[in-house]
Amino acid sequence: MVSLCEPCIKQPLAGLNILVTRPRDQAYALALAIEQAGGTALLFPLLEIEPVQDTQTLQQQVARIDQIDLAIFISPNAVQYGMDAISTFSTLPPALKIATIGQGSAAALRERGVTDIITPGERFDSEGLLALLPQVDGWRVMIFRGDGGRELLGDTLKARGATVEYVTCYRRSKPQGPASTLLQADAITITSSEALRYLHQMIATPEYRHLLKTPLFLPQPRIFELAQQQGWTRAQLTEAGDTGLLSALMQYRFGNTDTQGAT
Repeated sequence: MVSLCEPCIKQPLAGLNILVTRPRDQAYALALAIEQAGGTALLFPLLEIEPVQDTQTLQQQVARIDQIDLAIFISPNAVQYGMDAISTFSTLPPALKIATIGQGSAAALRERGVTDIITPGERFDSEGLLALLPQVDGWRVMIFRGDGGRELLGDTLKARGATVEYVTCYRRSKPQGPASTLLQADAITITSSEALRYLHQMIATPEYRHLLKTPLFLPQPRIFELAQQQGWTRAQLTEAGDTGLLSALMQYRFGNTDTQGAT
């Protein structure tokens, strides 16, 4: 057992530079928690989130939401931009079933007054939600998401007899942050597969390839599997949400690297 001094207990992340790669508007809560624990949060958004340009299509889709049985919000961004569109162009039908994948998205829905939410209790990805939706034959489903993304959720629901419509309510782009910031990181947090792919592209030069040895903290099995495929040698699968990321970071800080899935 590691004996911890009192300052270490109060500031368990002291001395660590931790890269926070979420979109800037979503990064502040985790960054603040890192700073309160004594670490240095390096804000390095790997994705930028923007409204869709084609608002006419979005308006036409949400105007028909009273014909839908189930609305699925893929991410907190989908909640923000999707619910904004619904409140602007329509109203949320009382009988509409609402589902989401992660706890962050569920919290965002609750902040908007939605209390009855279908969401996984363990695996926070498409597979986890699909396990809760075995009987959807004849359902009409809208999936609120950004431009592009995995098709597993929609394809599986179609195979189970549902009619599925994707609603693109925001778009993603790659920011142009200085790659040199990566060299300052003692640890990296990643919360989306797309962000991890972009990061992997950024370090695909001899100058940055050694970063594949940097401790990488990931809260979803699917992202962890991608990290393994890319060759990250110190990837660690954490529990969900900010709490899971922080707990794993603290274990790493004190030399306990036995977090789930460490490679």
